Amino acid sequence: MTDQLKRAISAAKTAQANQAEATRIASSSAGDQTFDMSESSYKTSHTAIRKARRFAMQGLYEWLVTDRRFDVDGKLGWKDNAPHDIAARTRATNAMHTVHIGYYHEMMRDIPEQIDALDALISQHLDREIDKLDTVEHAILLIGAYELQNRMEIPYKVVLDEAMKLNNHFGATDAHKLINAVLDKMAGELRALEVQADTNANLRTSQKAAAKQEATVADNAKAASETTDAIDAAPTASSKPRISANKTNVKRSSASKTSANISDFKASKKNANDTKD
Repeated sequence: MTDQLKRAISAAKTAQANQAEATRIASSSAGDQTFDMSESSYKTSHTAIRKARRFAMQGLYEWLVTDRRFDVDGKLGWKDNAPHDIAARTRATNAMHTVHIGYYHEMMRDIPEQIDALDALISQHLDREIDKLDTVEHAILLIGAYELQNRMEIPYKVVLDEAMKLNNHFGATDAHKLINAVLDKMAGELRALEVQADTNANLRTSQKAAAKQEATVADNAKAASETTDAIDAAPTASSKPRISANKTNVKRSSASKTSANISDFKASKKNANDTKD
């Protein structure tokens, strides 16, 4: 296959992909909310899902301050910013080849549809009215509540961790306290078995660590005891006082006395001879 043919095939594929993208955007703008969840040409990794959450958070924020607010306030005639329109504009104005498009569309479709039920779940664990929430916090809690309730394959700890990451990226400094508290309580309600299993696993891990620490302490105590016993069993030096050569008051033995007398006798005899001479 020549390079020219390869380039032609590549150009054809690109044109086909662009045409499919334009068709999806046009259908979304026309009000078709049926999204293709199996768009295999886009990334489906954990990073791609995280990026989908970020775009969904921004899209939900925009929807909450426009159509949703108008709906709550009874200004239905003002509604002109539907979630599928937000999703279409987002895809048209952003490079989303590294985003899990299917999951992004799912959240932009299902969360607005389930808004009343999700808000009811969130309100159970709030210390204020839900309309008093900051809009960014509200959008993050909606995503977390949706995943805890509908995406059972995502571990609840991952849901909480991803919510913290969204807040770090978009939210206020102290908002993580409220978000973590609400989602943690919600996880205990919606994922009771999973939370209990995780608690039991942590308890077993703690017990193993404590048992290991106790065994280490016992081994150290045993080693110290054996060292002390070995020191006590070792032979000790004689407790008798040593005789110093400088101590003249210490009595000499009989053998020492005899040797001293002979030396004195020789010395006196020598002195006598020297006197005669």
